[in-house]
Amino acid sequence: MNRIAFITGATSGIGRATALKLAQHDFDIIINGRRNELLEQLEKEIKEQSTAKVYTLHFDVRDNEHVVKSIDSLPKEWKNIDVLVNNAGLAVGLNHIHEGEIDDWERMIDTNIKGLLYVTRKIAPFMVEKKHGHIVNIGSIAGKEVYENGNVYCGTKHAVDAISKGMRIDLVKHKIKVTAIHPGMVETEFSLVRFKGDKERAEKVYQGFNPLVGEDIADAILYSITRPEHVCINDMIVMATAQASSTIKYVE
Repeated sequence: MNRIAFITGATSGIGRATALKLAQHDFDIIINGRRNELLEQLEKEIKEQSTAKVYTLHFDVRDNEHVVKSIDSLPKEWKNIDVLVNNAGLAVGLNHIHEGEIDDWERMIDTNIKGLLYVTRKIAPFMVEKKHGHIVNIGSIAGKEVYENGNVYCGTKHAVDAISKGMRIDLVKHKIKVTAIHPGMVETEFSLVRFKGDKERAEKVYQGFNPLVGEDIADAILYSITRPEHVCINDMIVMATAQASSTIKYVE
């Protein structure tokens, strides 16, 4: 019987790549996202490319009531979740702190921190009950460093880093692994969202060097969750070869 992996933010980027990758490596997949049409498309793709079973949950991680109802609605056999990938996250805006937009701040805090907590709060008890499981939190190099105009986004990803360490301590006695993976620049919808749909500005972020892609982080997730029982990857930073830090990269 395949293990079950629950992936938030699965409609694009890292989440989508992870769903496809794990489905090809003996996992059945629960996919979550806000865009139902993209979830349906992903479900179809997974079934075309693998023998994995797929269950779709359409909800926004920022809405705790919806999180609870959706996860409670899972059939009993689908609640036997082995891996939770807390991938849903975003950056919105790129402003100095005194010029920041409150709505941008709230979207980042509600998604990157509270959404991760809401989903974990519902799924971790399933793992505690069976004394087995693995939680993977997708952080960012912005959770290890701070850069100009990154203020609140960096703060949310620093929170993911700290929460992951706290989870590891709290859950170790229940034999649950916790891994935080912190990517550098990944060419996904990330910059398009940050720049609020400005495609030209978003594309410039990745010009002149070879950034990571979603599949690179999916590989890191697969590696982390397939280690022997006695091995836990606590923390991992993954960067493009051309990127040395959050603000330093080699552009040809």
